[in-house]
Amino acid sequence: MSEEQTPPVRDDPDVVVVGGGVAGLFCAYHLRRAGAAVTVLERGALGGQQSCSSGNTGFVGTHGAAPLAEPGMRSWRSLAMLHPDAPFHVRPRADRELLRWLGHFGRACTPSAAAAGFRILAAMKRRSLEILLELCESDRIADTFAMPGIVLTYRSAQGFSAARAAVARTVANGIPLRVLEPGELDELEPKTRFTVRGALYNPEGAYLRVPEFVLEFARLLRALGVEIREYSELTGCTITAGKISRLSTTHGDLRPGAVVLTAGAWSTECARMAGVELPLQPIKGYSVTVDMPPSGPSRPVLLSEARVALVPLGDRLRIGGTLELTGMRNTISDRRVARMVRTVRDYLPDLEQTHTHETWSGLRPSTPDGVPVIGRAGPGNLIIAAGYGHIGMGLAPAGGELVGHLLAGETPVTDPVPVRPSRFGGRDRRPT
Repeated sequence: MSEEQTPPVRDDPDVVVVGGGVAGLFCAYHLRRAGAAVTVLERGALGGQQSCSSGNTGFVGTHGAAPLAEPGMRSWRSLAMLHPDAPFHVRPRADRELLRWLGHFGRACTPSAAAAGFRILAAMKRRSLEILLELCESDRIADTFAMPGIVLTYRSAQGFSAARAAVARTVANGIPLRVLEPGELDELEPKTRFTVRGALYNPEGAYLRVPEFVLEFARLLRALGVEIREYSELTGCTITAGKISRLSTTHGDLRPGAVVLTAGAWSTECARMAGVELPLQPIKGYSVTVDMPPSGPSRPVLLSEARVALVPLGDRLRIGGTLELTGMRNTISDRRVARMVRTVRDYLPDLEQTHTHETWSGLRPSTPDGVPVIGRAGPGNLIIAAGYGHIGMGLAPAGGELVGHLLAGETPVTDPVPVRPSRFGGRDRRPT
């Protein structure tokens, strides 16, 4: 089937994937390769402003496997999160679901839980990179992928010391991280002056140009026979004999054989239609895309203590960061954006101010322990694939593969036990 052809419209596909972000598209990719007839529902435009596939940094590769719940976060650092300028900010509000999420988050902030989370995320990132390297052999998609390595910088002596101490553990989990010797940072980035105490380097640091990757990937999926329905929002579901028998959407009904729910920040609302409660909170992130400054970096750079990242996109530079628990409100805080930009100049003092093309914010669905929820839940033909958080681009390929293996009854490459939806306890809720 050529790229100009479209698959036949079916109201009874083998699988309906609810959500057309990167996570949903990779589910569709693996399911279609296994021979399933797949329909993808996306509530807006593919790669549109409502999607985290629109304006994020697109980081993939093996870096960034540390879960959000870190040892010590439930003590004095939890109070620091209430400050509006904190890298990870929680806006206080009377919200039972948020309090329940924070309770699970606190229990995940132990050395053993963090180590277990790191192992599963590292394995998923490794597998995802392998899948991406194979996928991006296609010429048009290859143009949206780059793997120049990533530099992790530390402005404080304490931060750099802690990072150095963790290198051996990171390497033991298969991530090729190393400490840069004096002068090596200047050799890697000769145009850019850093004011930092030290830096690490991971040669497997990679990124996807978004939303370009999403659009090219969707074109490939359509050529493979996947039906993608944009501007089609899930409005309800009918459960018959313990299975989802009908999905109602803003553009008609579908009778799926199976349903994969991977609707990003809207996954919680969609899951409730099937009587399933998900322990997810939307964590807001921001990005600012500017003209590339003359002294800008040539590869991705992470400003570690500030949780701010820079990624070069040809003649532009994208600055992304901050984590903000504010509910489903996706308004942009000028204060947070200004703070993020000032932080960049703390690390890169000579970086010139250039024309701003876009200021963006997006909601990333996050679990309390930072590990996604992937597996069966509620009705017998429903699989959840959600909670990828702020590292979703780097987890989606392996997550989609796991969904394909679970539906096919095959032995999965990724261990399904650590990501099972039932790990937070609770019970299914009867749909109304």
